Amino acid sequence: MSDFTLTTTVDAPYEQTVAAVREELANVGFGVLTEIDLAATLKAKLDVDIAPKIILGACRPPLAHRALEADPRVAALLPCNVVVSDAGGGTTLVEAMDPDVMPEFTGTDALKDVATEARELLARMLTAVSER
Repeated sequence: MSDFTLTTTVDAPYEQTVAAVREELANVGFGVLTEIDLAATLKAKLDVDIAPKIILGACRPPLAHRALEADPRVAALLPCNVVVSDAGGGTTLVEAMDPDVMPEFTGTDALKDVATEARELLARMLTAVSER
């Protein structure tokens, strides 16, 4: 599998898009469990400057539970990461891990239904963010 993310480019500033992603994740039942500000971390640890970029660890507990029941090893692939990156010029790139990676990577067919549902919800979130 070469594509492992679902993506959209949003014609809106970074900060506005981060807020929209949080809101739309909640609208499809995902909470944000973790947050990594890559720009701040790389600046603090390596004194490297990059454009604003944040990783939001999104989780929908019923889906996570079903996935873990199908294959406990999938915990290593959770939560679903959603990355918001300043693309410059007032545009922002939003990428979400494609849940279809889980059954393909693990070889566990029982993960297909949960991956399909998670993919549909994340795609709906991306569409809602891009249509704002």
